[in-house]
Amino acid sequence: MTPAPASFDELVDDGAGAPIEGWDFTWFDGRAREERAPWGYALLVAQRLGHAQAVLDLSTGGGEVLAFSLDHAPRHPRRVAATESYPPNLERARRRLAPFGATVEQAGEHGPFPFADASFDLVVSRHPVATAWAEVARVLQPGGTFLTQQVGPGSNRELIDLLMGPQPVDPARDPRREVAAATAAGLEVVLLREARCRVELDDVGAVVHFLRKVPWTVPGFTVDAYRDRLRHLHEQIGRDGPFVSTSVRYLLEARRAS
Repeated sequence: MTPAPASFDELVDDGAGAPIEGWDFTWFDGRAREERAPWGYALLVAQRLGHAQAVLDLSTGGGEVLAFSLDHAPRHPRRVAATESYPPNLERARRRLAPFGATVEQAGEHGPFPFADASFDLVVSRHPVATAWAEVARVLQPGGTFLTQQVGPGSNRELIDLLMGPQPVDPARDPRREVAAATAAGLEVVLLREARCRVELDDVGAVVHFLRKVPWTVPGFTVDAYRDRLRHLHEQIGRDGPFVSTSVRYLLEARRAS
């Protein structure tokens, strides 16, 4: 592993130049850590895959999480499909998921999804920007399951508030709203769990890369717009050690009636 550069400008340039395609976070090795939610989403999906006949992964990114789950599944569904909206991720996902015979279609988070009604007995999604509940219900078979891990309200607010000043918690991330939306779409919510997880960022370059890779954290983030705050954070890390933030996650399972 190449040591991180030391100066503020070098660190910022390093984080700004790193590729952000897909959901591979190995770039952060040795520079940031995030505690994982206790339910272990990817392995939980792997368990469900062992009982599924047809699975759809929404907003698959580069297909990394689905590929991991398939690698660890006791058996593979007969049909594997995914959606992704970002063109560089789309091609990355097609390459990564090709060994599993998967099809990856371009579709946005809000739908519509290019699949027939009642096509899948398992639909999964990790950290979607939005959930198209009516579309999820449409493509699920009777008795089918939707399993999703989502970003909860106030996630990483310590970092957001440091850069933007105190911000209200986004109500759109409230899991109670998602439960209501799922119910309105005709699904029954059978599981809801929440977790707060510790995040440590060792240098300002890791902060820059994180904010580019997860752009909804600080909407419209650019290095130039936040350079003064980034410099302040760089000095704080040099004085106090890693910047600590808190990610909020929730796991939701919903079923379509048989």
